[in-house]
Amino acid sequence: MREWRRVITEPRVNDRIRVPEVRLVGPQGEQVGVVRVEDAMRLAQEADLDLVEVAPEAHPPVAKLMDYGKFKYETAQKERNARRNQANTQMKEIQFRLKIDDHDFETKTGHVVRFLKGGDKVKVVIVFRGREQSRPELGVKLLERLAEEISEYGSVETRPRIDGRRMNMVVAPLRKKADAVNEARKRREEVREERRARRQQRSERTTKSQEQ
Repeated sequence: MREWRRVITEPRVNDRIRVPEVRLVGPQGEQVGVVRVEDAMRLAQEADLDLVEVAPEAHPPVAKLMDYGKFKYETAQKERNARRNQANTQMKEIQFRLKIDDHDFETKTGHVVRFLKGGDKVKVVIVFRGREQSRPELGVKLLERLAEEISEYGSVETRPRIDGRRMNMVVAPLRKKADAVNEARKRREEVREERRARRQQRSERTTKSQEQ
């Protein structure tokens, strides 16, 4: 018969801690040392705090004196803020030819910059054709040139490496996706406000002209 066990997601607190002794940490992070759990509970009660088991797998388990209710509230707030600010970072892909002219290089570099400014990662790919495979150093040189061009907006996350007939490099944005989304939203609101202001000015000029 299979035994199912409930997964405990919250730490044990106060009288739920059923071990003879704990390595106690004070409310400011100070190391108190190994004490009997009864003594740790007494210290918690005297300080009007909770005894919280923070490292149950340690020997002995580590417990900390803290305001557990406040701790739970702050943790929940951080998780909510993280979810609110989180946006899925996409991986875009741009292909370069080894023998690319300056105009095409600038155009594709502009695409990479646009993706990075939008908060997305970019996989830059060079596909080698024929004898080009014997000159991988040229691919590295081209990708290093690109990395220098986009350094204001992104940094190299994965350096150039060969994968069959392809050489790949991944660049990551310097700012988070959520920041880019928020900035784009703010800019759209500014544009709408500017348009409303212009419409208001035209309306006022029309009204004055009619009055005259």
